[in-house]
Amino acid sequence: MAFILPNKDRLRALGADLGIDVDEKYAHDVLRVLEPLAADFHTVDRLPLETLPVRYPRTPGTRPDPADNPWGAWYVRTDIRGAATGKLAGRRLAIKDNVSIAGVQMMNGASVLEGYVPDGDATIVTRILDAGGHIVGKSVCEYFSFSGGSATSATGPVISPRNPGHTPGGSTTGSAALLVAGEVDMAIGADQAGSIRIPASFSGIVGLKPTWGLVPYTGVMGLDYTIDHVGPMARNVADVALLLEVIAGDDGLDGRQRGAPAQAGAYSAGLGGGVAGLRIGVVRESFDLPESHPGTDAAVRAAAALLRRAGATIEEISIPWHRYGAPIWGALANEGTYQTLMRGCGVGHLNDGSYPLSLMTALGNLRARANELPDTVKIGMLLGRYLHQQYQGRFYAKAQNLRRRLRREYDAALAGRDLLLMPTTPFPTQPIPAEGASVAEVIGHSWTMLANTSPFDVTGHPAISVPCGQTDGKPVGLMLIGKHFDEQTVLRAAAGSESLRG
Repeated sequence: MAFILPNKDRLRALGADLGIDVDEKYAHDVLRVLEPLAADFHTVDRLPLETLPVRYPRTPGTRPDPADNPWGAWYVRTDIRGAATGKLAGRRLAIKDNVSIAGVQMMNGASVLEGYVPDGDATIVTRILDAGGHIVGKSVCEYFSFSGGSATSATGPVISPRNPGHTPGGSTTGSAALLVAGEVDMAIGADQAGSIRIPASFSGIVGLKPTWGLVPYTGVMGLDYTIDHVGPMARNVADVALLLEVIAGDDGLDGRQRGAPAQAGAYSAGLGGGVAGLRIGVVRESFDLPESHPGTDAAVRAAAALLRRAGATIEEISIPWHRYGAPIWGALANEGTYQTLMRGCGVGHLNDGSYPLSLMTALGNLRARANELPDTVKIGMLLGRYLHQQYQGRFYAKAQNLRRRLRREYDAALAGRDLLLMPTTPFPTQPIPAEGASVAEVIGHSWTMLANTSPFDVTGHPAISVPCGQTDGKPVGLMLIGKHFDEQTVLRAAAGSESLRG
């Protein structure tokens, strides 16, 4: 994209937007100063692009026929095979459609991205293929991954195979549905407010939001750099642990990975350790929320009692700041997503990492097509713009500062314990709103399940959802939260809970 200096009229308009008076003489002086700098931009424009590597051959894939996509969960079917051997040899994987796969369309649930094709593979895609994984498709997700339900994807709703007519949970709707239907062995999800753990809870599968930065986010479209997480989903804990072993570890590109180990741990090794001797705090403030379903709370408390009988030390504890987690997340996420999507062309700025220039180009006309956005994104962007314009980013900044206090509160509770325990979602899966549903119905379906999941996107603690029972014939998820980069203990406890259920 060739660089062209602004003319005087454009300079005056820029000045008006910034509150700088630009008259005819000043415009002339500014252009004289800028003219020698144009050569530098021309040089940058001529230099070669630095795109993410592509190691394995593939075809573009195909959009499935409706008859072959009964749950609406596939966006593109692919047949991408990696190394002949490795930890994932013979395993079929679905990749959430906010993850870049070179040469394969990526829509992220958004009509404004339809037809966009990335030119590089996300780090986790390369690692999966290096480990022998077989990527059989991209899974549908909610529009820009900005919903916990199943009412906003431009391709239509994804339906739960376990509870037809209901959401499998968002925003990683497709990956959850495909796992439940048995069409894949493992899947990738991304989580900014619970988008791995919500579908795990609603669908009766296992989903892990790793410690912030443990798994590189390179090549994955995000919402706000400071809450972006990507991680594994599967039908059992062992497969989640195995996939984490493949995708975790510093890639040298993603600035989110401050403090992350250079290589993944042996997460599968400790799964048979059981729960005896583990010290677990049951967080009082995660139950009896205004939106809580009594059957959900009862199932999680029964699961905690089962862990106690198996030898874990179970203690009910109070973390009053847990109830502040979702409000802090809301102040951070709405303005942060506005900055990323509307001002940063889907990528953001001033962050250390790999910038997908093709994605920035694809989203360069987002404002011109903003009326296509669903109500979830429209309302989030309106609020984010208002917060930025009216309050000069004060609420975002304060939420970032409060992040440290919230993290300290959980760390203090974990100082004498191995894990925290709570319901993943306050209620089970809900019916998908009918076409033409009101704004209030869509927003309620999309945002009301975040109270327990979103705080840990703010603090970065690892958190897993594992099935622990049912209520009203619908799955209930138990969430276990551990110390930063202590996924081994989180997975050990999850595997122990899973074995107790049989």
